[in-house]
Amino acid sequence: MQRDTPACVARDINHVCIAVRDIEETMRFYEVAFGVGPAEIERVTDQAVIAAMVTVGSSQLEFIQPMDADSGVAKFIERRGEGLHHICFDVDDLEATLERLDSAGMELIDKTPRKGLAGMIAFVHPSSTRGVLVELVERSENRG
Repeated sequence: MQRDTPACVARDINHVCIAVRDIEETMRFYEVAFGVGPAEIERVTDQAVIAAMVTVGSSQLEFIQPMDADSGVAKFIERRGEGLHHICFDVDDLEATLERLDSAGMELIDKTPRKGLAGMIAFVHPSSTRGVLVELVERSENRG
């Protein structure tokens, strides 16, 4: 069986993101229940979220709380409840990866990298990834 060359080579899981209604309450819960955190809570205004990233082993958990009721994350929580929002993969060259995914017919939310909590990021639409919102971030050792 011959395998096609993948459009994206995920090197590692950078983080898993959980959408929450109350980030401070959630952070306290995860700290007490699982010993993760504490973490600095940041406002990411262009994404309309309040976010925190905690390290767990060699990966991370990101928590996002909507800043207002009209944001995409607020609508996500309204439709699906709190829970898994997206998974983020490390890639070697984000711009080249986006070009390959676009050429392969994947629906991209971001056709060019943008600044995010994890570094330079881009999102792939869930309609192209079997229903899962996928974030890509350029591998940390390649960022500078």
